[in-house]
Amino acid sequence: MKSDAVLRRIVAPLLLLVLAWLVVEPVALVALDAVRSGGEWTLAAVRAFVAEPNEWRAALNSLWLALASVVLAGVLGVSLGLLTRLTDFPGRRIVSALLALPAVLPPLVGVVAFLFLYGESGIFARAVMASTGADTPPWRFEGAGAVVLIHATTMYVYSYLLVRGALATFDPALLEAATALGAGRWRALRTVILPLLRPAIGNGALLTALSSLASFSAPYVFGGGFRVLPTEIVSTRLNGDISIAMVETLALVALSLVALLLASRLGGAATRGAGKGLAPAPRRTRSRRSRVAIGAAMWGVTLWLLLPHVTLLVVSFVRQGAWTTTALPTAWTAGNYLTLITDPVRWRPFGTSLWMASTAAAAAGLLALAVGVTARDPGRPLSRWLEGGLALPWAVPGTVYAIALATMFSVLQPAAGRFVLIGTLWLLPLAYLIRSLPVIGRPVVAAIRGLDPALDEAAASLGAGPWRAFGTVTLPLLAPVLAGAVALAFVMGLGDFMTSIILYTYDTRPVSLEILGAIRQGELGVAAAYGVVLTVLSTGAFLAAERSRRFA
Repeated sequence: MKSDAVLRRIVAPLLLLVLAWLVVEPVALVALDAVRSGGEWTLAAVRAFVAEPNEWRAALNSLWLALASVVLAGVLGVSLGLLTRLTDFPGRRIVSALLALPAVLPPLVGVVAFLFLYGESGIFARAVMASTGADTPPWRFEGAGAVVLIHATTMYVYSYLLVRGALATFDPALLEAATALGAGRWRALRTVILPLLRPAIGNGALLTALSSLASFSAPYVFGGGFRVLPTEIVSTRLNGDISIAMVETLALVALSLVALLLASRLGGAATRGAGKGLAPAPRRTRSRRSRVAIGAAMWGVTLWLLLPHVTLLVVSFVRQGAWTTTALPTAWTAGNYLTLITDPVRWRPFGTSLWMASTAAAAAGLLALAVGVTARDPGRPLSRWLEGGLALPWAVPGTVYAIALATMFSVLQPAAGRFVLIGTLWLLPLAYLIRSLPVIGRPVVAAIRGLDPALDEAAASLGAGPWRAFGTVTLPLLAPVLAGAVALAFVMGLGDFMTSIILYTYDTRPVSLEILGAIRQGELGVAAAYGVVLTVLSTGAFLAAERSRRFA
């Protein structure tokens, strides 16, 4: 055990240096470049940012979009979580599973689905044109309203899953006590359930706020004149205003940190003794008519939320040029999928995305595992620093890290840990790795700290060394959590768009960029087929992780 402690004292500083190099140094370089030009210190870029009304408008738009997304997605997700867990209606289990599907839909794929459904040439617009005989679309699906709608109907899944998970360990005795004291259903909800769900609601709000602030796909495709900081950063960088882009990057980081602080206060601390591992039984409505009405409403909401998924599948079978003025396509074909399979140029991005996402997820899993084992004692200062290093990318939007990595790895300064990776095959996997550290690190660290130390002591008493004890005792117990976290990180990398659009090269062109290219070329069926295959791969990764969890 002494050798184990000595090993941790050596490994912990090394891991801290690695995290500082990967996570902290790139953002620090961006901060320095924002106040430095031509080797001299200057606040010219900061003054230009402050004096430009469009910059302030983009920052305020980002803040407004985050607040609107938190409110709308939160209300929708919390309501659906409460109804599917506490209320009995026909098909409740199926509805509960279907409502979680947006979790496996990559962001750009979801945006593309909304384009096919609500866009000016989408199914709804063409249906209205066909029924009214109009020659022009009845609306323009763009601007703040379009982006908020996309965010609310996709990001609700954060609050939904967290609230359902929290209710799964809710002590039914608390509700029984409230009922015995004369509290009705709504009063019990307001005074008992919602206060205990505060941490889950706060964490859902945090994930929604950070996702909204970092959102690039929806504002990029549907924003129109509604500019937000992520799109403004890319536009400014493409125009060559690197210093101002760095200031915009810091402004986005500041907003994300404010969101992190506010959401953490909203979440608060979990109430002690509230969770007993027993989910309350769904309450059956006495009136059969009310039960059917609730079920019909829930199925209606579920189908509406899943319409983009269905639309994506439908459009993937559309023959090129067969969908022009009618509400639904008039000719169908499986040729779009055959094109992806038989054309090496079309299929290559899948192979590229698969190896980059899997490499990044595996490397992030190993790093998180090493940090978790080393930082097992939360009372040590180094443990807190290591845990903070894993969590920091959660508070920094993907666009920011893309700019930061492009800055850091564009020059050769080995003493500062800077190497030329721009234009190589390794920069995007490195970006995916950094972005996935919080997703893998937090659950893995929590799982390791939750293990009983007596297990290691028992293994040592039987003659097992630290490595053997880890391989035969600790690792098998961590396998389910690790598999789920790595699967989520893999899915994030597989469907990444906002980081890829800044760092990709022709040889590292991922699927998300191919989808965008197919839309620009008018190949709607091919773009939808890309999206369907990407969603199937993401779903397969989650199912594989769930299977390993069951058999662990």
